[in-house]
Order: sequence, then structure tokens, then C-alpha cells
Amino acid sequence: MHVISNLYDGGAEGALYRLCLHSPDFKHVVVCMMDEGKYGPMLEAAGVKVHCLGMPQGKPTWQGVLNFWRLLRGLRPDVVQTWMYHADLMGGVLARLRGVRKIFWGIRHGNLTPGTVKDSTIKVAKLCSRLSTWIPSRIVSCSQQAMESHTAIGYDNSRMTVIPNGYELSRYAPDAFARGRLRAEWGLPEETFLLGMVARFNAQKDHANLFSALQQLKQRGTAFHCVLVGTGMEAGNANLQVLLEKYRVTDVVSLLGRRDDVPDVMNALDLHVLSSLGEAFPNVLAEAMACGTPCVTTNVGDAAYIVDDTGWVVPPQDSAALADALLQAKVIWETLPDVWSSRRGASRKRIVENFSIQRMAVAYAAIWNS
Repeated sequence: MHVISNLYDGGAEGALYRLCLHSPDFKHVVVCMMDEGKYGPMLEAAGVKVHCLGMPQGKPTWQGVLNFWRLLRGLRPDVVQTWMYHADLMGGVLARLRGVRKIFWGIRHGNLTPGTVKDSTIKVAKLCSRLSTWIPSRIVSCSQQAMESHTAIGYDNSRMTVIPNGYELSRYAPDAFARGRLRAEWGLPEETFLLGMVARFNAQKDHANLFSALQQLKQRGTAFHCVLVGTGMEAGNANLQVLLEKYRVTDVVSLLGRRDDVPDVMNALDLHVLSSLGEAFPNVLAEAMACGTPCVTTNVGDAAYIVDDTGWVVPPQDSAALADALLQAKVIWETLPDVWSSRRGASRKRIVENFSIQRMAVAYAAIWNS
């Protein structure tokens, strides 16, 4: 039984979906504290039963708790795997009270910086830290950095293990046809140096840092275009429009909103950018690299480990360093095509060798069977 806070479009939700599909030796049931979201119908279509408790976001209800207790009693799961803090707390405590012996928590946050994470989330995480010596058999972190930061706030380090995210490498792969199709759709010729960032509009993603770097590129006379994909990356987002106008980059940025063809988007880009001030294991880097698209990223979570020597890593909240890295990448793309081609191949190879969904599924199976 997997217990998760929501099934919307996010990294934990996607990892859960991929894991259910690629560990066929287990019968999976998913319990979502909210509604079916994006991944609920997809899981059902794949033969995974989904139960929704219908709770408001961040606000457990007595009826929801009672329904979950009834599911535990009726389904009698051998293993309960929880995802994210609220699910760790509710799922873990009730499963332990119900007598489930194998309970595994999931940590997906890289940090808990006030102002970028809800106060209620921080409180739940700190409560979980106090319960971490009693509730979970093991605590699975998606990144080394997240494990270290949670140990620092009191999580039981002796129970923690790192299992990096894994990806469907047949889906995320180089695709010249998809590249050409999307560039034609966007009215961008092949000779345009195309940057992109796939991320929802959220304080942790630090879009202001990206826009400041793009402004600096414009001031240097660099020709480029940037597409932004994700929830909230739309013209109707007033806060986003304020940032675009503040940094005067409206003319070089296209807002594409949330899309379901992210592998195609990654192929259309020449370079993927991540400007975040906090992450755990940023999926978008691995997804871009699997498509042969090099990355520039801030040094957050396990970003540097993912990228290794295939891309560029800069300090967070340093737009000058970010702009410099973007310019360095463009110079290579423009003047050294063979070097750029090698970098593309190395990006793909890095993900294939280290972050396949098969490796992730084997690692989870090992702890569930322990």
C-alpha cells in the first residue's frame, strides 16, 4: 500500500507512478489523501487500484482518517510505503497502530527553508522527526542532500537510506522528429539557441534568478529564446507577469503552461536551465539529460551529482554566475558543434548508467523484502 498526499503533477507523484508500473512482483494499491489528480486515472488504467480520501490540502479530516483506517483493516497490507510528510505522519502512525510491521517513509524535500515551504509542512516534518525512531522500519530519501538535511533536524539517521529517482529511458530519449515538430509549433527555427525550464511557479524554483540572468544575457547582446513549462507558467499568472516585466524579458520568453509532452519539450531545447534555491532530487535535470539535452543548474539538492561533468553547476541565487554559465554553453553550441554533440551524448549516458527506473525498482524491492 502506497500512501501519498496528492496525485497531482509532481516529482513524488511521478516517481510513485513509475515505480508501480516497473515492480510487477508486487501488488500495488495507492491511497491518496486528496483526490485522483493527474496520476489517479493513469494508475487505474495501468491496473493499480486507487482509493481517494477526499481531504482538503494539508487538512486531515476525521472522516478521511476513518476511511483510511477501514482500508487498512480491509486490505491488510504487508508493506506500507508512504510519500511526503503528511502521508508519512498519517499513514505511518495508523499503519503502526493497525499492526503493520513493514512501514517505509519517503522524504522528497531537499530543505525546509521558511518562506519557501509552508509553515504547516515544516511543523509536520518536525513532528515526523520525533516519531522517526518508532514508526518507520526505514526512511527512504530520494537524495543524499535531503537525507543529510533531515538528519540535522532530528530524523533517525540509522534508519535512513537513499534511493535516487529512476526514469523510463525509452520514453525520455533523443527524438529529432519531436524537436522539429515543437520548434515549428512555437515558430522557432533550428538556428535559434533555445533555453527552457520545466518547473511549476513556486518560490523554491526562483524564477526571479532565471529572469535576472536572462536580462544580463540580453544586455550582452546574446541572441536566444526561452520557453517556460509547468503549472502556473501562463499569461494569466499576475505574479509571473510582474517578474517578467521587472526584468524586461517578456520579449524573449514564451509561457507554455503545463504540458503532457515533456519528453518532446526536452528534445526541442538546446539547454535546460534550473534556477532553484532548493531541491532534493530535481527530476527535470535527469529527464532533459536522458533526451541528450545538457543542463545548467544551481547547486541544490543532488543536482551536481546528477549533472556531474556533463553540464554547468552554479551557486543558487547568483544570477551573474547563472548568466555566465548560460553564455559559456551558448559559445560551445555555436562554435564547437562536435564538442556540443559529445556533451549531449555524455548527458544521455550519465542517466542511462545511473538513473534507470529498473535500478530504482530493484532498490525499493530490496527494502520491501527486507
